[in-house]
Amino acid sequence: MDNSDQILPEKVILDVFSGESGEDQFPIFAQMRTMGAVIPIPSPISGMDGQTWMVTRMEEAMQVLKDHTHFTVDGGSINGNSDIRQNNADPSAPPTFLNAKSMLSVDEPDHRRLRRLVSKAFTPKYMESLRPRVQEIADELLDQVQDKGEMDLVKDYAYPLPINVISYMLGVPQADQARIRVWSEAIAHGLGLGRQEPGVAEQIRAFGEYIVQLVADKRQHPADDLISQLVAIEEEGDRLVEAELISMISLLIFAGHETTSNLIATGTLMLLDHPEQLDIAKADLSLVPEVVEELLRFNGPATIAGPRFATEDIELAGQQIKKGDMVIPILKSSNRDELQFTDPEELDITRTMKRHLAFGHGIHMCLGAPLARVEGDVAFSTLLRRMPNLRLSVPRENVNWHFTLSSRGLIALPVAF
Repeated sequence: MDNSDQILPEKVILDVFSGESGEDQFPIFAQMRTMGAVIPIPSPISGMDGQTWMVTRMEEAMQVLKDHTHFTVDGGSINGNSDIRQNNADPSAPPTFLNAKSMLSVDEPDHRRLRRLVSKAFTPKYMESLRPRVQEIADELLDQVQDKGEMDLVKDYAYPLPINVISYMLGVPQADQARIRVWSEAIAHGLGLGRQEPGVAEQIRAFGEYIVQLVADKRQHPADDLISQLVAIEEEGDRLVEAELISMISLLIFAGHETTSNLIATGTLMLLDHPEQLDIAKADLSLVPEVVEELLRFNGPATIAGPRFATEDIELAGQQIKKGDMVIPILKSSNRDELQFTDPEELDITRTMKRHLAFGHGIHMCLGAPLARVEGDVAFSTLLRRMPNLRLSVPRENVNWHFTLSSRGLIALPVAF
C-alpha cells in the first residue's frame, strides 16, 4: 500500500511531542496511523544514537509495552546508550523520579521489588475505602463556590481534589500543597520529550530537597500514612535504600495528582463539547464509571508511554528495529485506532470497550489507575449532581491549553452553573 501522499513532515510530528505545536494532536495522530503502525522519526533527544520509532496502533503498542525480553525502559542497560534520565541532570541534586531510579525507569527484578512496596496502598480495595474521604473533599471544594455561580474548574476543583487525596494518603501536610503545586507545574510544563526549559532544574532540586526534609520529619514523627510506612521499610534495610525512597515519594506525589487533575479538567471540557453525551450522563449518574473510561480513551492524560529501548534486533510491524533504538508508543493514537474501535474519533459514553491504553499496559501499567478511577467517578458524579446546568462561561475559542510532559492540559476552564 502506497502511503506516500500521506507522509507528514518530520517537523510536524516532532512539534506535537515537544510542545512547539499548538495544533490539535488528533488529526496528526490519524495521519500518522495511515503511514504505518510503526514509523521512524528523527531522534527528539540530542546525543541519542540509533533510530527513534513511534508506535501508532494499539496491537503493536501493547506488544512493545508487555514484551520485556525485547524492550526495556532502562536505556542505560544497553551497551553504548546513555540513560536519557541523566541528560541535563544535576548530579548534586537530591534523587527524584526525574534523575534517579524509580519504578518508571527500571525493569525486573528491581521494578517488582519497588512496586511491591507500595502496591498494598494502591489496591482497588484500598482505593475504594478512600471513597468517603474523596467524596468529602469533592463536596468541600464545591461548597466553596456553589453560591458564586461560577468557578475556574481547574483551579477550584480539578487541581485541588487529587492533590488533597494523595496528600492525605501519603501524609503530606496541607500547608505544603501550594509549594508542591509550584514545583509540579514547573516540572509538568518545563519538561518534554528532549526538552527542558530554563529554571526547571532548580525547581526539581527544591522539590527533592523538600522530600528529603519530609522524610527526616517522618523519621522523627511517624504517623499512619504511606510515607511513614515506606520510611519504616527503608529502615529495615534490605528492600529500599534512601535514594529509592526519595525518588519513590517524589513520583507518588507528582504522578498522584498531575494526571488525574488533567483527566477531570479535560474530561469536563470534552463533555461540554458533546452536550448530547453530557445529557445522557446527567440523566443516569450510574453511567459515570463508563463515562470515565470513555474520557480516558478519547483524550486521556498521557500522550505517550515512557520510551522503550530495543535490547536486540527485532522486526515490528514490518520495520527492522535495531538494538538500542528508541521505541515510543503513542497512547492517544492507539486509543483511537480504527482497527480496534468503531467511530474512534467520536465520544460515546455508552461504548462497549474491551480495553484502552490510557494507563499503559504490562508491568509498568499505572500504579494509580484504581485511585484515578475512584477520583474520576466521585469528581464527575458530584459535579453533575450538584451543578446540572454546568456550562462554559467564556467562548469556546478562549479556552487555552498548555503543554505538560508530552501532553496537553488546560490552563483554566471558566464555567458557570
